[in-house]
Amino acid sequence: MKKITLPIALIILIVTSSCNRYDAKGNLIKSYDELQKAKWLIGEWEKKDSLGDLKEIWTSQDDSTFTGQSYYIQNEKDTLHFEQIELKQDGEHLIYTATVRGENNDSPIPFQMTKDEDSLLVFENPKHDYPQKIQYQLLKNGSLVATVSGKQNKKPSAESYTMIKKK
Repeated sequence: MKKITLPIALIILIVTSSCNRYDAKGNLIKSYDELQKAKWLIGEWEKKDSLGDLKEIWTSQDDSTFTGQSYYIQNEKDTLHFEQIELKQDGEHLIYTATVRGENNDSPIPFQMTKDEDSLLVFENPKHDYPQKIQYQLLKNGSLVATVSGKQNKKPSAESYTMIKKK
């Protein structure tokens, strides 16, 4: 029995360790596959209309985190909305954390990814007052639609913003 068990254990060890990647010093290189599903967000997105300018800027901070800023400016000088965003892979979960200036005592609010498809990311936090859902969808024409939705005053509510990527 021991002769059979040892080769099987050795094969299992070789197979599982061959799936991992290591750097030159022998340290395990972690994979952030969930975060890579959102790499199309990286860049500067904007929506300009007669009411003002909405901008959302995403950058890659490191291999496990993207950071973003979203702000709405009216009359080229009045910032009506500003939020810091972090998209971080925590284990197998992708967490979208928003900190909105002047809301929730300026505390960060986490939303966990609940759905991802080719060009669609959905993050939800059913315990948050509003929104409970944040969705990003990349359209075939290259535009980005950001939608926040949920219930406000016990009634369904949704707001969508279509942005184009700045070159």
